Amino acid sequence: MKKMVASMMAMLLVLALCMTSVSAEQLMGGWEIPAAEAGPLTEEAQAAFDKAMEKLVGANYTPVALLATQVVAGTNYCILCQTTPVVPDGKPHWTLVYIYADLQGNAEIMNVYDLDISLYAYPEEAE
Repeated sequence: MKKMVASMMAMLLVLALCMTSVSAEQLMGGWEIPAAEAGPLTEEAQAAFDKAMEKLVGANYTPVALLATQVVAGTNYCILCQTTPVVPDGKPHWTLVYIYADLQGNAEIMNVYDLDISLYAYPEEAE
């Protein structure tokens, strides 16, 4: 089970980095992936996440793992979230949330990508 989760996290990270509109080579700093496995949010990432989510309505985002960071004139964060729309019978799903935190402590959501995990499931698991 751990291997499956680790491989899924690796696939999600590759997908996340491929989905960005600008390649890592074009940015001031490349995306830094944790040396071990993706893990809980750091204090800085959690603070940026909380600040960026203050004005967001329509869905509840629960951070699951910090997948990568990028140092620019501030910091970009790629965070895997479980997201539940705030509607009757809203179904939870996975999203990649990109947040930019500037040097003054402000933070904003840059992109949110919905992930369809079923696209990456083994055929026997998809049924």
